[in-house]
Amino acid sequence: MDCRVVVEAAVPVYDVETADEAVRIAISKTGEMLNPDLNYVEIDMGSRTSPTGEELQPAFIVADEALVALELRMDVFNVDRHEHARRIARKEIGQRLRKVPLKVLSVEEIDEEETEGSSGTDEDD
Repeated sequence: MDCRVVVEAAVPVYDVETADEAVRIAISKTGEMLNPDLNYVEIDMGSRTSPTGEELQPAFIVADEALVALELRMDVFNVDRHEHARRIARKEIGQRLRKVPLKVLSVEEIDEEETEGSSGTDEDD
């Protein structure tokens, strides 16, 4: 079975003034920590909500320091069950993002058609 695992990461960023700047720096910083070993992990802005359900920005800034919520998406192949995929993703990502809190948000099975289509050649030529 092949699975897509989404992991939430809380990335600290320093010397920032705006949420947009914090998100850009956090994505860049995370990409540097993951590459070249995990260059197949997709990095996106995370989503946050208040206890009342209100949408919040992905970055929380205090005193020019931010904590940015990012979502890291990774495909894990040939696993026995969802828990196995969860452990592999947490281990692989966690080894490169030391001291960054991680939480697995979702694990979903990937269709065979989806994996066959993505492992082909680039059709943009």
